[in-house]
Amino acid sequence: MITGDGKTHLESASIRIKDGVIIEISEGPIEASDGETVVSTKGHLMLPGFINGHAHATIAGPSMPSGSAPLSLDDVRYQRNRHLLSGTTSLINVCGLALPEERDGALDLHALDIHMTSAHTPHSLAAADQIDGQGLTPRHRSARLEDLVSRGCRVLGEAGGGQTLGGGAQDYRFIPDAIEDKTGVRISAHLARQLKEAVLGRNLNGKMRISEAALQDLLDEHAIDLTAGSLRDLLQIKVLAPVHCARLGLEEIAEASARLKLPAIFHHALPTATTLTALAKQYPGARMVAAHANHPSFRPEEACAYARALKALGVTIDVSTLDMIETRFRNHPDNLDALVDADLIDTLSTDYAGGDWDSIASALHRITRKNGWSLPRAVALATGNVAHVFPEPFADRGLLQAGRKADIVIADPHNISKIRHVYKDGQLVVSDGVLFPGMALGLQK
Repeated sequence: MITGDGKTHLESASIRIKDGVIIEISEGPIEASDGETVVSTKGHLMLPGFINGHAHATIAGPSMPSGSAPLSLDDVRYQRNRHLLSGTTSLINVCGLALPEERDGALDLHALDIHMTSAHTPHSLAAADQIDGQGLTPRHRSARLEDLVSRGCRVLGEAGGGQTLGGGAQDYRFIPDAIEDKTGVRISAHLARQLKEAVLGRNLNGKMRISEAALQDLLDEHAIDLTAGSLRDLLQIKVLAPVHCARLGLEEIAEASARLKLPAIFHHALPTATTLTALAKQYPGARMVAAHANHPSFRPEEACAYARALKALGVTIDVSTLDMIETRFRNHPDNLDALVDADLIDTLSTDYAGGDWDSIASALHRITRKNGWSLPRAVALATGNVAHVFPEPFADRGLLQAGRKADIVIADPHNISKIRHVYKDGQLVVSDGVLFPGMALGLQK
């Protein structure tokens, strides 16, 4: 048993559950009472259910900080099932601009416990409209963060996003969309990032990193029927237009976090790193979480330097799996490894990565095998540590401890990424790697 506190590893242990809550944990076996059901996990690991503090695409409302149109219900159902099958039992969907009643839409109830955030500030909404906003109605645009907090929202953000701050969503969606609209040619996310950084710089300062002639050669090489000047103008509109408003939105949410004493999740990347540092100094009472501190816009040494500075100011350092553990379509694990080796990370999430995200469990396996962390220390990144950062929604879970929710993952002892069974509130929801029949009924509150 790994309890989730970062240090406890029991070679043999038993859990007693009643009404969805852990009521007793003992080393070794517990004598069963009459009427109790005994489940043997001999030969496997018992872990707390993972808490994913930064995910997207699991709600039926407007998606992403760009206020884009909702995903199809089939896609939302698929993403929810993926998280549950990989050991996540609780999750924060950080799209930020949906309303509470839009969490499920016409979907059936689901075992995954999904909490929504709010980023309903004037400049965050304006930035969404400048890049997309197709999922927003007058009700969304008139909503304010304080309204959502009064209705039960207990986490703010995501402040900014890859859509509004020139991040990965620009590479895999908005830049390819814009170039295809102009030329009929669909470019890859890799080429979109290359063009973006060539024209605007890695930190989006608007200064070209290559000559106009070299940029034209790059366009010609890939048969893109644009001049260097027209591409520059296009990217100025599609990438930089929302950045000013999005940065002002960061400050609005930092101020609200300090005033309302609620945790707030911030898009952390090279273009926003100095802004987050300044806001942490300006609003020392803000409970800031620097999301995906391993963002691909950083070089490893930059990721560590900014994380170290933010951590010294009391900011929580979160890293995301993105697609860099197993998939490696757009990203690689160098920044993650550097932050782990420097002992700078507090929590672990998935983010979205255009739907290509790798599982939390796969990252935990890497951290123990490649980076040499103990299993208890690694598991805490996705369990007890997350509950500590977000106590408002998660104080009752994250640890295998009497009085906590019986959210339990049973995994392979030699490879934690191989999830066998998942229990939510003491009920079996994943059995032998497949969704347990009827798992959705009556579990989501």
